[in-house]
Amino acid sequence: MSVEYVKTDEAMPPVAVVEKPKWTPGRIILWSALALIGAIGWVMIAIVRGEELSASWIVAAAVGTYLIGFRFYAKFIEWKICRPDHRRATPAEIKDNGVDFQPTDRRVLFGHHFAAISGAGPLVGPVLAAQMGYLPGTLWIILGVVLAGAVQDYMTLYFSTRRGGRSLGQMARDELGAVGGIIASIGIILIMTILIAVLGIVIINALAESPWGVFSIACTIPIAILMGVYMRFIRPGAVMEVSIIGLVLLILSIVAGGWVHSSETWSAVFTLSKVELAWGLIIYGFIAAILPVWLLLAPRDYLSTFMKVGTIALFAVGILLVNPDVQMPAFTEFAFNDKGPAFAGSLFPFLFITIACGALSGFHALISSGTTPKLVEKESQIRMIGYGSMLIESFVAIMALVAAVSLDKGLYFAMNAAEPLTGGTPAGAADFINNHLGMSGVQTSEAELAEAAREIGEASIVSRTGGAPTLAMGMTHILSDVFGGKALMPFWYHFAVMFEALFILTTIDAGTRVARFMLSDLLGNFYKRFKDPSWTLGGWLTTIVMVAGWGSILLMGVTDPLGGINTLYPLFGISNQLLAAIALTVIAAIVVKSGHGKWVWIPVVPLAWDLLVTMWASALKIFSPNPTVGYWAQHRAYKNALANGETSLGPTQGEEAMRAVIRNTFVQGTLSIVFAAIVILVVVMAVYRSFQALSTKNFTTAEDPFVASKLFAPAGFIPTKAEREVMADWKAWNEKHGVGKDPAAAADGK
Repeated sequence: MSVEYVKTDEAMPPVAVVEKPKWTPGRIILWSALALIGAIGWVMIAIVRGEELSASWIVAAAVGTYLIGFRFYAKFIEWKICRPDHRRATPAEIKDNGVDFQPTDRRVLFGHHFAAISGAGPLVGPVLAAQMGYLPGTLWIILGVVLAGAVQDYMTLYFSTRRGGRSLGQMARDELGAVGGIIASIGIILIMTILIAVLGIVIINALAESPWGVFSIACTIPIAILMGVYMRFIRPGAVMEVSIIGLVLLILSIVAGGWVHSSETWSAVFTLSKVELAWGLIIYGFIAAILPVWLLLAPRDYLSTFMKVGTIALFAVGILLVNPDVQMPAFTEFAFNDKGPAFAGSLFPFLFITIACGALSGFHALISSGTTPKLVEKESQIRMIGYGSMLIESFVAIMALVAAVSLDKGLYFAMNAAEPLTGGTPAGAADFINNHLGMSGVQTSEAELAEAAREIGEASIVSRTGGAPTLAMGMTHILSDVFGGKALMPFWYHFAVMFEALFILTTIDAGTRVARFMLSDLLGNFYKRFKDPSWTLGGWLTTIVMVAGWGSILLMGVTDPLGGINTLYPLFGISNQLLAAIALTVIAAIVVKSGHGKWVWIPVVPLAWDLLVTMWASALKIFSPNPTVGYWAQHRAYKNALANGETSLGPTQGEEAMRAVIRNTFVQGTLSIVFAAIVILVVVMAVYRSFQALSTKNFTTAEDPFVASKLFAPAGFIPTKAEREVMADWKAWNEKHGVGKDPAAAADGK
C-alpha cells in the first residue's frame, strides 16, 4: 500500500492521508465471493423462484449488489467526476458559526445524514408496492439505488460542498441562469410542502390512538437534547460514551411506554387523535428547525441512526434465522390493473413512483444540498456519506418489502386497504378481502384479524394504512420467533413503531430546516439579507412560512374522507421523483459545464428513466378518465354528483365529506400540473445551458474559490494506521500550541 501525506502548511501536521491499497489474492477472493453471493441470490429470486421462496435470498441479492456497487461504481464516479481535493477546506471549516456550519465528526454526520434522508419513503413505498408481488419491487429497489439513487445523493452532496453548501435551488440558479433557477426553486419549495406533509401523515397513522408509541417518541426529544449538551459542554468528543447513554435511555423509553399503556390515567394523557398529533407535529417542526443543529437535530439523528441501523441489522439476522417463506407471488393481479386496494395503478409506471425513496428520492438531494454539506469535515468523506448512506436506506426498503411479502396475504390487505373499503372493522375487512378484493387464494376472518390485533396489544389493525404498521407487524412476527415468542410481541410491535417514527420525525425536522434554507436562498435573490444565516428574524420568518405550508396539507390529509395516505401518496411519489429529475438535471449540467461531458451519461441515464416513468404517471393522474386513478376525473365525479343533489358517492358519505374530496382533488390535480410543467422547463433550460457550454468550450461553473484546509479528519469510519499516527501528531501539536480541537484557530494565533 502506498501512503501520501498531504500538507497545506509545512509548520503544521498533514491535513490528509491518501492511501492506495494494492489488489492482493486475498482481496480478489473476498470480492469475488461477495459478488457470487449476490449473483446466487438474483438467480434464486428472479429465475428459479419455485413454489416456496426463502426471503433470505432477497437479502443475499441486496447485500452482494450493494457492496459491489459501493466499491466499484461509486469509486468510478469519484475517479472520473468528483475527484475530491484533500487540500481543500469545506464550507464547514470555512464558515464555522456553531449553528448551521460546523465541522462534524464523520460518524455523527453519517448518522445525521442517514437519519435525515430515511423518512417514510423506504418504509411505506415498498410495503404498498408489495401488492404487485415481490419481484418488481426487489428489482427496482436494488438496481435503482446503485445506478440512480445513490448516484444522485453522492454527486449532489459533492457539488453542494464545492459551492459553499448552497441549496439545490440556488445551485440551479447559479448553473442554469436566473430564470431557470427561480423556476426550479419555486418548484422545489412547493414539492417540499407535499413531501413533509405526507411523511407526517404516515407517522400520525402509526401513532394515533397509541399511547405507547406517542410516549416513547416524545421521550426521544429530551434524550437528544441531553446528548447534544453532553457532547457540547460536558464531555466534548466522547461520542461512544454519549452513544451508550442515549441507547440505554432509548430502550428505557420503550419499556416505560408499556407502563404508560397499562396505566389508565397516563394512557388517557398520551392517547391523541390524528388532528391533535398533526398540531403537535407542526409545533415540533417549527421548534426543531430553529434550534442550533448541535442541540437537537444532529444528536437526535445520530441517536435514531443507532436504532435504525441496529434494528435493520437485527431484522436481517432474524430473517436469516427464521428463514421465512415469501407469501406473495412474484407478480399479482394488481401489477397489471388499477384495482389495487393499497393504491390504484398498474406496475408501469406506478411502481416507480410508489417505491420512491428506497431506490431514487428527490428529497435526498435537498438534504445533500441542505444540512449535510454545511457539516462535512473533508471532501474525502463524501462518498461514504452520500453514496453509502443511500445504500443503507435501500436495504431498509428491502427489509420493509420482506416484512410485507412474508405476512399472510389476508392480514396484509386488511392492514393496507383504506377504511372506506373495510369500514374500519375486522368484520368489514374480512368481507372485503373474501368477497371484493379480486385476488385469488386470499382469505381471512374476523376472528383472525381480531386475534392479530390482540397479540400486539392494539385495539385494531384494520386499515392501518401508510405502510408503517404493516412493516411493524412483519418485523414483530419474525423477531418474536427469535426473541421471546408471543409474549414479547407487544414489545416488538411498539419497538418497531418507534423505530419507524424516528425515521420519519428526523426527516421532518431536517426537511423543515432545509426548506427554510431554500426559501432563504430564493428570497435572498430579491432581498440579500435573507442569505445571511445569522439573521435570526429571517430564519424565523422562512421557517414559519414553510411550516404553515406543509402543516396545512398535513391537516387536509389527516381529515381526508378517502384516507389521506391513499390519495396523497401518489402525489408524494410523483413530486418526489420529479424533484429527483430536477436534481439529476442540475447535476448533469454541472458535469458538462465542468468539462466532464464524456461522463455525463452517469446522471443522464437515471434522469431519462425517471422522466419517462414519472411524466407517464403524471399524465395519468392528470388526464385519466378513471376516477380511481385521475385526480380531475375524481374531482368531476364528486362535483357532478353533488350538483345532482346526491350526498354520497361510493365510500364517501355526507355533503361535507364530498365537498372535502372536491377541494382536495382540486389541490392535488393542480399541483400535479404545476410540478410537471416546472420540471419540463428546468430540463429545457439545462439542455440549453449545456449545449451553450459545449459549443463555446466555456467550461466554467459557480464553484467557490479554493481555500486551503487546516483541519484533519479520517476518511472512513475506522481510522487507518497512518491516519491514527496523524491524529496523534495533531493532538501533540494542539497541546504544544495550547489549543483544543481546532487547528485552524491555532494557526491563526487564537
